Amino acid sequence: MKIQDKVALITGAGSGIGQAVARELAKRGARTVVLVDRRDQVYELAEMINKEAGRVVAEPKVGDATNDTFRTQVYDEVTAQQGVVSICVPAAGITRDALAVRLDKESGKAEPYSVTTFREVLEVNLIAPIYWAIEMVVRIAESRAARGLKRWSPEEGIEGAVVFIGSVSSQGNKGQISYATTKAGLEGAAATLTKEAMFYGVRCGIIHPGFTDTPMVRKMGDEYIEKYILPYTQLRRLIRPDEIADAICFMISNSAVSGELWADAGWHPPA
Repeated sequence: MKIQDKVALITGAGSGIGQAVARELAKRGARTVVLVDRRDQVYELAEMINKEAGRVVAEPKVGDATNDTFRTQVYDEVTAQQGVVSICVPAAGITRDALAVRLDKESGKAEPYSVTTFREVLEVNLIAPIYWAIEMVVRIAESRAARGLKRWSPEEGIEGAVVFIGSVSSQGNKGQISYATTKAGLEGAAATLTKEAMFYGVRCGIIHPGFTDTPMVRKMGDEYIEKYILPYTQLRRLIRPDEIADAICFMISNSAVSGELWADAGWHPPA
């Protein structure tokens, strides 16, 4: 699938991997890159991308990615003004790290991980990405029906591509009971959606980045990164967001690539 002249949509586009993907898609000739983020700084990002591209390509949309009405509104507006979205990278995500069970040594009482916090992470990291992807498939299915097309055939060319953002934490990581669960859940979503969405010519995959130099990772602190991350990473450095963006564009543009792609910089955590 060619990126050039396509309409792409990125959630969590204001920073980190989402921002890097948005910039890379613009560089590779996407006609429109929709920047979805809850922060107003996405307007500045749009200006920067447009300046770099020398054309109006970035379109900011500010709102809560977990809000169903906002999601539908964004797709309605983009479809009416730019055409059907055919590339979706739902990159918005959060961490709320803590042990699944924390024991107070003085009182002897154990406290479980907050179920309210667990549900918050599920909404942002699992449910929202799945439904931003499904919404794109809905629009492509309707577009095909309007053109009198039924089951997709290879002669037509790929209609769309979804890349979910997984994580090395999907294999389990101490202190990340909610985050790891959501990233593992996206594997099942990608595997299922790709089987269904291919009826409409839409491919779906998931990339599992290792520890990447993003605000989310930097919040862990330099001491934690130096002690618990870099020694177990073969490259002995954090991954650059642009390296993940390049890998995502590879997944989008090479139709022979399916399933999962691990971009972990040789991450081998201790037991």
